[in-house]
Amino acid sequence: MRKRQIDWKQTFIFIIGLGLITLLTAGFITIVEEWQEREIEAFDSAVYSGVSKFVTPGVTEFMKGITFLGGIEWISFLTAIAVILFIVFKKYSLAVYVLLTVAIGGGFNWGLKEYFKRERPDIEALVEQGGYSFPSGHSMSSFIFYGALAFALFRLYDHTWSKVLGAAVLMLLVFLIGVSRIYLGVHYPSDILGGFSAGGVWLSFSILVYTFIKGGRPWRKISTF
Repeated sequence: MRKRQIDWKQTFIFIIGLGLITLLTAGFITIVEEWQEREIEAFDSAVYSGVSKFVTPGVTEFMKGITFLGGIEWISFLTAIAVILFIVFKKYSLAVYVLLTVAIGGGFNWGLKEYFKRERPDIEALVEQGGYSFPSGHSMSSFIFYGALAFALFRLYDHTWSKVLGAAVLMLLVFLIGVSRIYLGVHYPSDILGGFSAGGVWLSFSILVYTFIKGGRPWRKISTF
């Protein structure tokens, strides 16, 4: 007689993952529709006006440092370091996971930029930045990389507070990177939201794939007798 047992942990991850993908995809589509219908301009202007009030030489230098942490050069460097460390400590699956998640996510961002071809804000930016604006590459790449790193911490650490604190610090950094792009005048706020939502979709999908490759299907037969 067969006994079928549900793996509730895997099922929970599956439901949460699909829910996040659905919500973030809907959010991204909404942002695109609002932009194309020119209904998001008031939001962009209001947020930029609020952020620009804090412009000072000191804050500008701080924001330049923060935005560097979301740049392709720094993300690529940290990805290489993370992959090497995972290999050294024989965490091969995490090494492959981080490498593929970041690399494919970068290609995903490039494809979206080429598809939408949104020009950057027509204002005097505090730094020079070429290329298209939507979705923000810094925001999307940092969400993917630092989010993948936070997921790796959850896999590696046993202490709950270590996991929560590490993830909170990384997500705060991602948020600040997004704010820095608005502050420096190289992105619309909607570019940042688009980058976060698109990055979140890909990160959630990659976590689901990793989880089920490592742990099997969300439900499976455990034993027969």
